[in-house]
Amino acid sequence: MDLEDASNPMIEANGTGGGAVEAPLSSTTTRKNRPIISAEPLDIEAYAGLYTGRTKINRLIFIASHCDNPTMQLEALRMAYDEIKKGENTQLFREVVQKIEGRLGPNYEMDVAWCSTIERKAEQRKEKLESELNSYRTNLIKESIRMGYNDFGDFYYAHGALGDSFKSYVRTRDYCTTSKHIIQMCLNAILVSIEMCQFSNVTSYVSKAEQTPEALDPPTVAKLCCAAGLAHLEAKKYKLAARKFLEVGPELGNSYSEVIAPQDIATYGGLCALASFDRTELKNKVIDNINFRDFLELVPEVRELINDFYSSHYASCLEYLGNLKPNLMFDIHLYDHVETLYDQIRNKALIQYTLPFVSVDMRMMADAFKTSVAGLEKELEALITDNQIQARIDSHNKILYARHADQRNATFQRVLQTGNEFDQDVRAMLLRANLLKRECNITASRKV
Repeated sequence: MDLEDASNPMIEANGTGGGAVEAPLSSTTTRKNRPIISAEPLDIEAYAGLYTGRTKINRLIFIASHCDNPTMQLEALRMAYDEIKKGENTQLFREVVQKIEGRLGPNYEMDVAWCSTIERKAEQRKEKLESELNSYRTNLIKESIRMGYNDFGDFYYAHGALGDSFKSYVRTRDYCTTSKHIIQMCLNAILVSIEMCQFSNVTSYVSKAEQTPEALDPPTVAKLCCAAGLAHLEAKKYKLAARKFLEVGPELGNSYSEVIAPQDIATYGGLCALASFDRTELKNKVIDNINFRDFLELVPEVRELINDFYSSHYASCLEYLGNLKPNLMFDIHLYDHVETLYDQIRNKALIQYTLPFVSVDMRMMADAFKTSVAGLEKELEALITDNQIQARIDSHNKILYARHADQRNATFQRVLQTGNEFDQDVRAMLLRANLLKRECNITASRKV
């Protein structure tokens, strides 16, 4: 039996039509001819090429820390080493060298001379910045003071002192003279807050930036949506995160590569939407979303699994999820949420699978979800206990019987309620007509 063929898994279908399958996202190929994308190992070089700045280094270090493959681990560390040498962060450099442990040969060992040179130049640069800032303060030039603090923020950020960088960027707020200056301050504060994983600050400064709409151009709006989406994701507010990622416009492009890549928007937004949206929202806000469709084209696996989920092709959907999972575990923002999102998506698939039917053959359902009957029974028991599925299980015959409401009785109750409401309305209208006829009007006395 083809596991993707869900046409005959039921003993008896309920006539509600709740599981009607609609056409998926536009596709030029039929499902039979469309190949399942295999779980290929992460191409670290291509992955790292999507990012710039500190997040590129952090993601490479994260991969090295969470990877069991020594070859992949060393490749990530090698690329992190080379990237750090392009900058001025000696603290991060020492951490990477310590992780390498001499396994990459003499070219990737501790470079004491480079560290000394960078730190000496940093001290000179810091003294110069302090001198300039003191001069600006003496002359009370607001714009120069703002730029001085901004330069300090850039300096500390480049050298890995994120706390001092954040303080310097925030101090520019008192010296901002235009809306654009406020937006720049907010974006800088958001960038550093994301690096420090202080997402409460991210939410705060996104709100501050949104309070100056006259200075927000489309790319900036897209950046704020990304930042807000990451904050909601970190707080496990998946529905709010999905909405923010779905609001990101195509104007973003690669302009926010120091934080997030367009491929991440498709992945984060798609998985959060699958885990939290109902069927109608998935159709209206994801599948029919022209802007988000452009992002989905960058990650075909996510696009196809959304298609399959909406079209009730659960075997294919779960296969895509399984193929994506190993690489998602290397994502610095998604790592802690993969299991939760996957569980929620699977539970939604189980609920949606059973919804339109009176009875379900659990053996065929287990085949469709690629699990054992015993395992499926436990999953269904949990959903029934949690009141997410209204059903009962015939454990002997392995059949799930839905507990649908008595439609006949419910219809009679609605008719009686409507009749009572109509009777009350008619009586009220007759009473008012009789009062008006006999001029029994009561006017409210005016208070002097």
